[in-house]
Amino acid sequence: MAAALSWLTVFLYPKKDSNPKTQDGEHVKVSKIGVGGLSSAYSSTAAGFQMPLHYPRYTKADYEKMEEWRLDLLLKQYGLTAVSNGTLEEKRAYAIGAFLWPDQY
Repeated sequence: MAAALSWLTVFLYPKKDSNPKTQDGEHVKVSKIGVGGLSSAYSSTAAGFQMPLHYPRYTKADYEKMEEWRLDLLLKQYGLTAVSNGTLEEKRAYAIGAFLWPDQY
């Protein structure tokens, strides 16, 4: 297992450029994969989006009475910011469609 991780690390993180830069010339923190998972040097600007570990466990009734700020936070947490400019009802309908199975409607 350790040999496979070291082989994977060689191809994902070559040692040529230890300080990657953006187009603006700023340095970016890069997370490295180890035996314990991702290191604590994770930067959201380097990877963009990190999927949460748990799927939301709300019912349709919970989404129907949820405040707008909480819906915005939930949609942003799952990378679903496409409806952030919509009305509260559009956000609720989108969250229900995104997070509930059809038999849970």
